[in-house]
Amino acid sequence: MAEARHREEGRREEERRGERRTEERRFDVPEVDDFTRPYWEAAAACRLLVRRCRAPGCGRAHHYPRAFCPRCWSTDVVWEEVSGRARLYTWSVVHVNDLPPFGTRLPYTAAVVDLDEGPRMTSEVVDCPEGRLRVGMPLVVAFREDVEAGISVPVFRPAERPVDGQGGASADG
Repeated sequence: MAEARHREEGRREEERRGERRTEERRFDVPEVDDFTRPYWEAAAACRLLVRRCRAPGCGRAHHYPRAFCPRCWSTDVVWEEVSGRARLYTWSVVHVNDLPPFGTRLPYTAAVVDLDEGPRMTSEVVDCPEGRLRVGMPLVVAFREDVEAGISVPVFRPAERPVDGQGGASADG
C-alpha cells in the first residue's frame, strides 16, 4: 500500500514539474530544436537534407545533422538537399518493441541505407515484404507524416515504386 502511494506521489510530482512519464512518451519522434529545424521543415515538404562540409580538401556529406564535419572537424558545413535515392546496407525486421508507438507497427523493418550522395542513414524500409529485402537494393525516400507530432519522418521504400517529382513520396500510400 505504501509503495503504491509512493508511486502515485512521484507521478504527481512529475506532472507538476511538466515532465512526461515514460509510458506516455513517444519514442519515434525527435525533439526539434533551432539547429535541426531546417531538416524537419524540409522533411515536412518531402525534401531530404544532409549536412555538407565546405572545408578545402574535404567536402564530405554527413547525416545525422551536426554543427561540424565528423571527418575533418570543420565548422564550415551547410544544409544540402539530396536526391533521396539510396541502397539498402543492412536491416532487421523488428517483431517485438514495447516502446510507444512502435508496438502498433509490428513487424517493421529497421534499416541502414547508403544515400547516393555518400552518407549512411538509419531509417525504416516500408512497403516491402521481408522476403524481397536485399543488400544493395535501390530505395527512394518517402515521408511518414505524423499529424499528432507535427512532423514528417524520412523512411525508404523500393525504388521501383512511382514517386512524385520532388524525389519523395508519401509513406501513407
